[in-house]
Amino acid sequence: MAKRTVADINVSGKKVLVRCDFNVPLDDGCNITSDDRIVKVLPTINKLLDDGGAVILMSHLGRPKGRRDDKLSLAPVAKRLGELLDKEIIFADDCIGEEVVAKAAGLKAGDVMLLENLRFHKEETIKDKAAKEDTQLREAKDDFARQIGALADAYVDDAFGTAHRDNASMYTVPLLMEGKERAIGFLIGKELKFLGGTVNNPKKPFVAILGGAKVSDKLKVIENLIAKVDIILIGGAMAYTFFKANGQKIGKSLCEDDFLDNATELLEHAKEAGCEIVLPVDTVIAKEFKAGAENKVVTGDIEDGWEGFDIGPETRKLFVEKLEGAKTIVWNGPMGAFELEPFDEGTKAVALAVAKATEQGGRSVVGGGDSASAVKKLGLEDKISHISTGGGASLEFLEGKKFKCLAILDDK
Repeated sequence: MAKRTVADINVSGKKVLVRCDFNVPLDDGCNITSDDRIVKVLPTINKLLDDGGAVILMSHLGRPKGRRDDKLSLAPVAKRLGELLDKEIIFADDCIGEEVVAKAAGLKAGDVMLLENLRFHKEETIKDKAAKEDTQLREAKDDFARQIGALADAYVDDAFGTAHRDNASMYTVPLLMEGKERAIGFLIGKELKFLGGTVNNPKKPFVAILGGAKVSDKLKVIENLIAKVDIILIGGAMAYTFFKANGQKIGKSLCEDDFLDNATELLEHAKEAGCEIVLPVDTVIAKEFKAGAENKVVTGDIEDGWEGFDIGPETRKLFVEKLEGAKTIVWNGPMGAFELEPFDEGTKAVALAVAKATEQGGRSVVGGGDSASAVKKLGLEDKISHISTGGGASLEFLEGKKFKCLAILDDK
């Protein structure tokens, strides 16, 4: 997907609308607890400013469900952004309306303006399918997008975290800005390079690690990867669906009974394709999920009243062995309930093995969400080739889905 980037467009004397992902974590006092998502878009913002543009930033934050919620205001983002850029950020109290139009009209080269939370308006999250079926919804979404698009002379998308969604700001705004320059930012460019290049042109051996709670979330990912990877390591609660499909007892472990047949089919499909799917050989189980809970390691069946919370020590050794010498690694989903000891050992072992393989010349991509959190918690960020900024987006990318909000942007 060779798209024009901010390095390819002329923004001198122009106002540039930039869709960012400033969906930052906030504490109860509305203080930002991690500015990572703000920091990662700074290269794009600085490039546009250096090239003589005025920048209008927009984003969502949380799920205000189409109404104003001061606890989800982007005001804290404006404050932190000003500190990082060492300049005043012009903050708009809304994302549409006369006041916003007036502030945008007054922007000069080098100015930065941040619009208020897009999701304070229900039109932002109207799905495109619903808009096509309902004229009133379509007109509302188009009118909202048209007002935002009219603020600027060019559009840049640097919000990979929402690239799989057809929100108005992601899809309808650039669609209605046809004829104006529309490009991707450096952050999305990096995501496409690493995710696309890694999956479509991998060096062998290629190992995928999939975890998390549900097989249903990873079903299409596994189907897409079977033809591309050499080994798929499966951990997390999703493994128990495979166990039950194989006739194993799983106690009260999480299981998706509706997907037992799918699990069996995936194992058969992988065998036919020459892809090795590796399931855990032992499990850390407990009667309840809490710190200090009585726990033990079992091989095979899990007895009634007990629940699996992590891969066991033999599985950790097995997974580490399978990762030795890997030249391409894709990881999405933790190996267990890593947020609580002692159920974090499996995820920790895998993270260290991925980091080691990377140091030895492999390329590793960690796909957002909980697996990215685990890597950061262990301080291994610098030892991973790329940590995706989009959990759901990276997952859909691994499924092989095309993102229409990116497809409509200008090609190189």
